[in-house]
Amino acid sequence: MEIDAAASGAVLKRERVRDAVLELIEERRPGDAIPSERTLCAELGVSRPTLRAAVDELVVAGLLVREHGRGMFVAAEKITQELVSDRQAFSLPQAAGAWTSRLLEVRTLPAGARVGRKLRTSPAARIHYVARLRLVDGSPMAIEYLHVPADLVSGLTSEELEQGDLYEHLGERHGVRVSEAVQSIEPTVVTRAEADLLDVPELSPALLFERLTTDAGGRPVEYVHSLYRGDRYRIVSRLTLGPRDQAPLPGQGHHPGIPPGDFATQDPVTLSTRGVVQDGM
Repeated sequence: MEIDAAASGAVLKRERVRDAVLELIEERRPGDAIPSERTLCAELGVSRPTLRAAVDELVVAGLLVREHGRGMFVAAEKITQELVSDRQAFSLPQAAGAWTSRLLEVRTLPAGARVGRKLRTSPAARIHYVARLRLVDGSPMAIEYLHVPADLVSGLTSEELEQGDLYEHLGERHGVRVSEAVQSIEPTVVTRAEADLLDVPELSPALLFERLTTDAGGRPVEYVHSLYRGDRYRIVSRLTLGPRDQAPLPGQGHHPGIPPGDFATQDPVTLSTRGVVQDGM
């Protein structure tokens, strides 16, 4: 296969421009302005289309923000969640920011065929369906859709869903103690309705989390799918490739897609991921 020299040169030039703009971003703080496109074209000696293509990549990656009539600004820092490999337990450092919830919908309804299969129950079995908006420092970060068997948790309250550690509430108030979670992560984009809730443009990149949580007896107690902003949420994996002298201390925080504190006071949790994406997309 022959490589188009002109196309290859354009890609390399855009990459060099992207690196130059990245240096400008790293020298500044979130909210700071960067020079205008006209100024950058003159300083870097490139055309407006080349610069705009590089800047577009940084906007999509969540590193720059364009404001019509004002210019370009350094975007807010991403919320970083670290994955740590450990065969004995799965513990994670605290994710950045103060996490809160806002309920969008709470209903009790039949599980249906798909959720029934996930929870290994009849499609006619009653479940608690909860949709909630997750916020970090007051800014929308994710939309979560929870499905909990109603016969396990008969009196789930709005307070439990909005405040504190949900799994701690399940254990202390309902006698349901989680033990294991299997979770997958995939890239996706947001719909118009999801974009309005997350305060991002339609079709913006996002991370789709799906998680099935079980108790010590292997009984499903929760199925969740969550949509996290791709421009603000980042996953970093730390892999243990050899023996170490001392096991790490248990971490405080939350698994990706799980609010901070959940699982913190429970038994060790096994988390399986596939398709882990770094830097938002």
